[in-house]
Amino acid sequence: MSYNFNEIEAKWQKHWAEHQTFKATNHSDKEKFYVLDMFPYPSGAGLHVGHPLGYIASDIYARFKRHQGFNVLHPQGYDSFGLPAEQYAIQTGQHPAITTKTNIARYREQLDKIGFSFDWSREVRTSNPDYYQWTQWIFIQLFESWYDVAEGKAKPISTLVELFAAEGNAQVKAACDEDVTEFSAEAWNAFSEKEQEEILLKYRLTYLAETEVNWCPQLGTVLANDEIVNGVSERGGYPVVRKKMKQWSMRISAYAERLLQGLNDIDWTDSLKESQRNWIGKSVGASVTFNVNDHQDTIEVFTTRPDTIFGVTFMTLAPEHELVSKITTPEQKEAVEAYVEATAKRSERERMADVKTISGVFTGAYAEHPFTKEPVPIWIGDYVLASYGTGAVMAVPCGDQRDFDFAKHFDIPIKNIFKDVDITEAAHADKEGTVIANSDFLNDLPYKKALKRAIFELEQIGQGKGKTNYRLRDAVFSRQRYWGEPFPVYYVNGMPKMIDAAHLPIQLPEVEKYLPTEEGEPPLGRADVWAWDAEKNQVVSNELIDDKTVFPLELNTMPGWAGSSWYFFRYMEDEKRDEVFASPEALNYWQNVDLYIGGSEHATGHLLYARFWTKFLKDRGFAPVEEPFKKLINQGMILGDSAFVYRVEYSIDSVLTPDDYNKEFYDFERDLEKKLPVVFISSEIKNDFDIENFVNEKFQNLISDDWKNGVLKFLNVNESRVYLKFQHITPIHADVSLVNTSNELDIEDFKNWRAEFKDAEFITEENGKYIVGREVEKMSKSKFNVVNPDDICVDYGADTLRMYEMFLGPLEQAKPWNTAGITGVHNFLKKLWKLYHNNEEFAVTDAEPSKDSLKTLHKTIKKVTEDIENFSFNTSVSTFMICVNELTSQKCTSKAILEPLAVLISPYAPHIAEELWSKLGNEGSVAFAAYPKFEEKHLKESSKTYPVSFNGKMRFTIDLSLDLSKDELEEIVMNDERTKKQLDGATPKKVIIVPGKIINIVK
Repeated sequence: MSYNFNEIEAKWQKHWAEHQTFKATNHSDKEKFYVLDMFPYPSGAGLHVGHPLGYIASDIYARFKRHQGFNVLHPQGYDSFGLPAEQYAIQTGQHPAITTKTNIARYREQLDKIGFSFDWSREVRTSNPDYYQWTQWIFIQLFESWYDVAEGKAKPISTLVELFAAEGNAQVKAACDEDVTEFSAEAWNAFSEKEQEEILLKYRLTYLAETEVNWCPQLGTVLANDEIVNGVSERGGYPVVRKKMKQWSMRISAYAERLLQGLNDIDWTDSLKESQRNWIGKSVGASVTFNVNDHQDTIEVFTTRPDTIFGVTFMTLAPEHELVSKITTPEQKEAVEAYVEATAKRSERERMADVKTISGVFTGAYAEHPFTKEPVPIWIGDYVLASYGTGAVMAVPCGDQRDFDFAKHFDIPIKNIFKDVDITEAAHADKEGTVIANSDFLNDLPYKKALKRAIFELEQIGQGKGKTNYRLRDAVFSRQRYWGEPFPVYYVNGMPKMIDAAHLPIQLPEVEKYLPTEEGEPPLGRADVWAWDAEKNQVVSNELIDDKTVFPLELNTMPGWAGSSWYFFRYMEDEKRDEVFASPEALNYWQNVDLYIGGSEHATGHLLYARFWTKFLKDRGFAPVEEPFKKLINQGMILGDSAFVYRVEYSIDSVLTPDDYNKEFYDFERDLEKKLPVVFISSEIKNDFDIENFVNEKFQNLISDDWKNGVLKFLNVNESRVYLKFQHITPIHADVSLVNTSNELDIEDFKNWRAEFKDAEFITEENGKYIVGREVEKMSKSKFNVVNPDDICVDYGADTLRMYEMFLGPLEQAKPWNTAGITGVHNFLKKLWKLYHNNEEFAVTDAEPSKDSLKTLHKTIKKVTEDIENFSFNTSVSTFMICVNELTSQKCTSKAILEPLAVLISPYAPHIAEELWSKLGNEGSVAFAAYPKFEEKHLKESSKTYPVSFNGKMRFTIDLSLDLSKDELEEIVMNDERTKKQLDGATPKKVIIVPGKIINIVK
């Protein structure tokens, strides 16, 4: 019977769907295990073979845990809000909900074909109102909360109001805005309602404030730092500038220390933890206040080296710092404004990464040194960021290399405050062993003592204090887009009010188009029905706004990370989704994700936000855990093998002087250039070929004819004075489907592939073939190097695809895709099938297994189990291949061997395993069959092939049981006819026997 994989896979996929085989229950006596993949975004391009890598790994582990008797939750859903669907809507006018629905249907079709054991009954789509009503609900809880630093947790805002009413805010230790002023209980109680709301907004965990943001004009929205790559938007590659806008923000900074400490309690890779530690950026040092000369303002800086306070020779402010415009002198105003404008075009990441460029402008203003009272020039420089620390640094060029380079560049004096240290060539950044000099009361003190003394003296004069600082800034939570969660917010007298949870969800309204309004408002500003009736508790027409009972609604939407910050809890709930985001019963049963698999690119975005929201929900009693993901594995990337054609760039050149030109000739020359064909040269000859001579010879007729018919009627010149000039060669991606395994391009198909290449000319090899170049890089639709998993499933089967992706290499490493190698895995599965069949007959018997077959099975069980537990899936595939080869050579037909083998391979190749399990006479799915138990005894050798030596020279071998004693071994060997022949009647002088090792007879 042949291995009809298409028929088998369709059969069992239908069976799983109809029987909801993988539906988890929240009521089980089994131990739970929760396996999750990072939330996928359903793009219109669908899946390529790189996408399922992590899903296959998680599915293998989920199936493995089911075999082990766990109640496994392995859900899937879609992060379906976001920019791509909206950009497509802007281009086509089609509602994002329609394209999103279409894309999800395509994703689901592809995922089902690969045979994942997902519990689809718990599917989540962030763009569905029944989901995002709970995102809105969590937002309201954040708004109604503050962070009590003394107790280290979030509390209801009502408790803060009670504190203010009873004792004011002097003794309150809270995470809040830095410009909060002190007030008494009497003052609080005397404040108007609006004044109280304005104060509370400075304490809430989500709040409105003027914030420096990454603004992308072409996309019309604010972008998070992780949405910007090399200074441009990740989506579209558009320029991004820094500007101040009134935005919703999340006070994630309140949780900085807990986010840092929590890393000690989770099983993540060291590199991932380090990424988060660096992003959180804890620093211990001091806050120092500098007075600004001739102004009432002060500049606060944070420094980890207060011991170097006497080495300050200038200060640097971030170009965006609020004081820049106030303190800049008239003489410096033009230069400062030009620099600020130029800096706004560079992202913070770009500025942080650029350590070579030195730039800045003097403001003309001076600060006063807190101890010496000397004037300190104030500069601005883009190496200082407004979002880090206070946006200002006290520059100590003798102790900081960047300050040193800045001072050298602008010829600013450098004062040396380190004893017996040469700073003529570079700054001295070492701490240990450093002794302070030229620093008044810090002279001759070592680093640690100088640091403590400097803080003490700063506190004595009221210009500083010890402080712990974090790089982590509050997260901007607004997007000026349409396709996102609406805020449950309306405005009364300009102050935000939350819509009662009973009236959620607040659904997205219909809009005419998905662009900002002509006045610059977000797309929701185009909605005609987008006002809140506070009496009827419903969304009504904008025409009814009277600011008495009907008020304007928030026009921004939430960012993409809103829905993905808590979706893992939603999967836990299966019965009460209409009542709660997740019930206490479901949350207490599943707790958190036991295994989370996804890409490392989310290290400082999604993973931080999800941890933050989880800790908040725990504080408020809505969730039982501090951390959402116990174990996290980053899968590597499957790389594509890109194909390149090489375009010859050339142009018309001439020896005509400018005086020869007139408008008619100029227009003619431009038309002629348009007629010149595109030329491609084969990769293997591009470096040695005389391209310039070729293009001139090949196209001289075209030029000459047009020249005679066109140019000569304009000018009295010789046509030979015009020729083609070679410029350079440009590599261009070609669709890999147009290239065969010998790297030969199908030229005709290539011409038909893109209209602009239909008349292209090809410089080929001598044999007429065009050879493409190759390069391994990220698999991407834009690089035309994607491989569709659907094609693999049709040609080889889903089980082959699953095993091959695991076989490519270690899960965490990047590895190139090579379709040519897939046949080996497919042939293995055919060999596995054949092991259970004798031609057309199913040939498994009840025969007793041989010792060799038992040994093969149990060493396979041992190795595969270890591999799965260590996520070394690639070596498991090799182990299965060895196993099947050995069992085939042993002619094994025993059910006692082949039945556990079907279970063992089921996580990797579930379809063929299901079919074999059924053929073996079993009821139900193989997915819940008990995992085979490893028995060490089958790996113990029962016999040994002993070399029998005479006077140290081996003469023959003999197979004997390892259970035999030394005397028994000697008796058998001495009675062997071959021994008698060697001795030839003589009596041996000595018989040396070591059981399990050697037999040596001395004649």
